This record gives sequence, structure tokens and C-alpha cells, in this order.
Amino acid sequence: MRRPPHAEPPRTVALRVLGPTDGTLADGTSLALRGPRHRALLGRLVVARGRPVSVADLSLSLWGEDPPSGATGAIRTFVGDLRLALEPDRPPRRPARILTTAGDGYALLLPDDVIDSRRFERATGRAAGLTPREAERSLAAALGLWRGTPYPEAGDATWAVEERELLTGLRDDAVERRAAALLALGRPDEAVPTLRSLLARSPLRERASLVLARALDDSGRAAEALEAIDAVRGRLAALGLEPSRELDGLRTSILRHERPREDVDPFARVAEASARITDAHSRLRLESTVGLLRTLAVSGSTGLVEAREQRSEIVDAVDGLGDPALAARVIGGFDVPSIWPRSDDEGASAAVAAAALRALEELGPEALTARARLHAVVAVELRGTRTRTGRASAVEAVRIARELGSAELLCFALSAAVVQCCHRPGLAAERDGLAAEVVDLARRNDLPTFHLHGLLVRMQSATALGDLGEAASLASAVDALADRHERPLARVFTRWNAAARAAARHEHPAEARYREAAARLDDAGMPGVAEGLLPLALVGVRGDETRLDDLFAGAYDPWLAPLRHARAGETAAAATLLDDVPDPPAGLLLEALWSLVADAARLAGHPQATERSREALGPARGELAGGATGMFTLGRVADRLS
Repeated sequence: MRRPPHAEPPRTVALRVLGPTDGTLADGTSLALRGPRHRALLGRLVVARGRPVSVADLSLSLWGEDPPSGATGAIRTFVGDLRLALEPDRPPRRPARILTTAGDGYALLLPDDVIDSRRFERATGRAAGLTPREAERSLAAALGLWRGTPYPEAGDATWAVEERELLTGLRDDAVERRAAALLALGRPDEAVPTLRSLLARSPLRERASLVLARALDDSGRAAEALEAIDAVRGRLAALGLEPSRELDGLRTSILRHERPREDVDPFARVAEASARITDAHSRLRLESTVGLLRTLAVSGSTGLVEAREQRSEIVDAVDGLGDPALAARVIGGFDVPSIWPRSDDEGASAAVAAAALRALEELGPEALTARARLHAVVAVELRGTRTRTGRASAVEAVRIARELGSAELLCFALSAAVVQCCHRPGLAAERDGLAAEVVDLARRNDLPTFHLHGLLVRMQSATALGDLGEAASLASAVDALADRHERPLARVFTRWNAAARAAARHEHPAEARYREAAARLDDAGMPGVAEGLLPLALVGVRGDETRLDDLFAGAYDPWLAPLRHARAGETAAAATLLDDVPDPPAGLLLEALWSLVADAARLAGHPQATERSREALGPARGELAGGATGMFTLGRVADRLS
């Protein structure tokens, strides 16, 4: 997220909260922090992530429901002491720049890179999609930041307990992922001690038990590997749960001494053979590569980026061969569905759509399967553009697929229809109906990629319609299916959905959950999803009167900017922006962006913008603004219509 230049706080302090709360000044001098309550107050402000915390909330955080009579005065004294510690050279009467007064409370303004917990979150998020060597180094460095229990001075205060749970959950994930990287690097002995420590803390982590068993087996300790497997099987059985097929499969393999041959990679050998035998621009090579690209696109962030780049090259190559049937097979063979109606590379998407339309013009009417696939590609690539061509192509793809009776083809066509079904607000129920059919078809025909797509769209729709319990259930189903079929990108969306549900229920710390989810999204290879999402989400967890000066929403800022000015009391500037604000682009952010306009119009007293937003939002009266994304909410649309 980009900050306005004036909002960048000073970089003179480093704080550590992954253990006893302390810190240093720029010259390496330790902060002159006093007793436990001073440190607990500092920790509470760190957790707020720059948001103001009222004196009343600080009192509740430090003393609970029964604060002493002098609590307010004590907090002000603590703040004065902390200001002196954080900015010891600040001249008298000059306003504090780090621990600032904000309304009836205080805010701690520091960049993420000077707080160890934020650095830890970012490092663990960025490790996804790296090579095993890079991931191991990144995760080892992140885990090295831990010195003990976070925020120990706060005891069992609710805010501290929740933040500890969040951070320790990330730490345990990092331990597990680093151990898996060590195995991939042929260093199983190093993985065993950390996994044993993790399982001592969290004995029901089946994935950790699986990795431990593999590490032990790779170290020549098959008996201990079987003990590790049987231990977790027993714990799961005590809870009435079945072990995964992967765990049982490893147990059987160890018992039979059928260890996989690590030195043989069939995928690499097949790819090498194909490259050796076929010409670089042969039709056979072009067609066979599409299958590899489909695999890359769902394998993780690095694979997604690589697939996107390579696909453009292949489409360019096949488009110049003058063979519409081949073009249809190559262009239409990339049947990877999207749940986000904005392209990660709009130029490349337009080029693919144009190539598909040219192939359609040259194909005969009898080539129904090829035509259906090409129409679906056009619909997917033109998502978010409001073109009639995109929606008409989706309709035609579904019509032909139903006529042909192919489950896989119909799933592709329906998934294309989903991303075209967001040209106006209020279509969550319609998208859910399409996705429900995808889920049913995919489940019955063993099509995991489309099964995941349908579940994710249904999770989005349930969130939009305010059925948070159903959204949670669908998110759990997504995680289970994604783990089974090695689809790591799905968890990016379910983590955001967990944050959105927490925000909708006003659970603390919603902002921290959003930021943790954003750290993972930053490196997921999906810039079309990531841009502007965190700032929009943070609007929903900040109070109605809170200034938004630190939030810039990238391509979506034209709809946030009026509210930013209105919240700052600059109603004339807000009104000027509202005079010219365009209709939001088609997509899952429609309800959210129109709601931002409605909120700004109310504060600025702009009747025309109020009427425009109300007219647009009317069909979405029963939805949560932003909920269509499945990733954040801005409250009820109905509240903007009253």
C-alpha cells in the first residue's frame, strides 16, 4: 500500500514484541521503558497497527472491567513516559511524531519494518511460492525473531491472548513449512527437533506429524517414523477423526519399505524428452505445453506468474499459424477458472480474447466443443470490462456445453459465466446458483480444480448474503480440498475470508488479521486481486469518524478519495470529487465502491451523489458491502439506503 509522503513516520525506533516488549533507538541504545504496565500499554498500541485507541479502551486493556480510580491519569503519565523513551531528543512543546494524540486516545505511528512481529508476518507470507532453499532461509530468519511469549507483560488480557494466538499460529505454520523445505533439501535430521517441539505444543497437527514421519524415515529411523504416525492416529481416533489418506499411505509405504525414489522426477523427464524430440514451434509442442501451463497456474504464486507469461507467448505463436482448429485447442485448452473479475494483466487478457475471437470467426459451426471452449475463454479474459461480448460469450459457452452434455466443459462454461455475473450490484445469489451447479458437477465427476472454484465462489456469495456460518463451513471445505490436491493459492482467499468474518462480527483484532492475510496475498502472483484491497478492507474496521489519510486504494482510489476528504472535514473537496466520480468498474467490488460513494455523499451533503449511489445499490439491499469479494466487508448495504 502506498502512503502519502507526509504520512511516513520517523524511522528512529525499533520495537520487539516477540518476547518481552522492548526496543532500541537508532543509535542502538535500549529504550528507557519502565514497568510492566508501560510495556503493556506500548504493546496494546502496537497491536492497534496505527489506529487510535481511546483512553477508555486502554484502561480496559490494562486493568480489565474494574480499573482503579486514577486510571485515566495513570495512562496519561504512562504515555508521557513512553513519549520520552521513544523520542528522547524531542524539543519541549513540539508535538510527538511517534506516539501521537488522536481524539480521546493515542496512536503509535511506526512503519511495519521496525516492528519485529510485522517483519515476521511479512517474511512468512513471502515464503510461499519460493524455492525450497529460498523458503528455508526466509522462514529460518523469520523464526529467529522469536525470543519468547509475545506481550508477556499484558498477562491474560483479551487483546494480548488473541494476538498471541494469531502470532503463534503463524509461527507454527512457519516451523512446519521450514521443516518441509529442509526435507526437500535433503536435510531431514535438522527438521526432526523442531517438528517434535511443535507437536509437543500442538499434538493434533496432522501435517506436522506427516512431515516428522517423513523426516525420520529419510534419516533411516523407520521405527520412530511409525511411532510418530501411530501417535497422531491415536490422538485423532480419540476425537472420532480419521487420518488422511496421505498419512495412511506413508505408513503403508514404510511398513513395506517402499520408499519413493527421490532421484527420479517423471515430470522433468517427460518435459525434457518432449523438448528433445519436438521442434520448438511444432504443433505438438504447442498443444502439449498447454497441459503443463494448467498445472503451473494452480501450483502456487511462482507457477501462476510463469503460466501467465508463457501462455501469452504460446497464444502469439499459435495465432500466427493460420490453423483455427489448432488455435481453438491451444487457446481453449487453458481452462483454469478465475474467481476474481479483474485480470492480473489486462493487456495480455485482451490479446488472448482477441485471438480467441479470431479463431471463432474461422471455425465452422460444427466444431461445437472448440467453439464452447473459445467462448468460455473470451468470457474469462474480458471479465470486468462491461462488454456485451464477454457476457454473450458466457451465455453461448453454457448453451453449447449443456447441449453436448460434457461435465468438464460445462464446468468451464459456468465458471466463465460466474465472472461475467457482476456487471451490476446485487448478483450474489445468481453467482451462488451458478457455483452450486459447478460444485455438484465437479464432485460427481472428480474435477478438483472446478470443485475448488465452485466452493470459493459459494464462500464469496455466502459472505455477501451475510450467512457467515455457511461461509466458514465453505472455507473449511476449500482448505481441506486444497490440501488434498495441492492447491496452495486457495488458502489466500480463505484467510481473507476468516478476516472478513471477524470484521463483520466486530471481533478483535480484525485489522491484524487483514494485514496478515495481505502479507500472503502480496506474494501470491495475483496483482489484480491485491491492488487496493487492504486499504478498502481497513475502511471497514475503522470507526465511522476515523480519518483515512493513510489509506490509498490504487486503481480504486477515485471511490475512496471523496470519503478520505470527507472524514478529514474537507467537505468541499469531497463534494468536488463526487461531482466527477465515475461508475465503478464491473466486478465484485461494485457494492463496496458504491457504498464508499454513499458514505462520502452523506458526510459532504451531496444529494446528487447520494441519489446515484442509492439507485445503484438498490438491488443489493440484502447484501454486505464488499462481501461479494469474500475478503472484506463494509457493513450492510441497507444502511446506505435508509
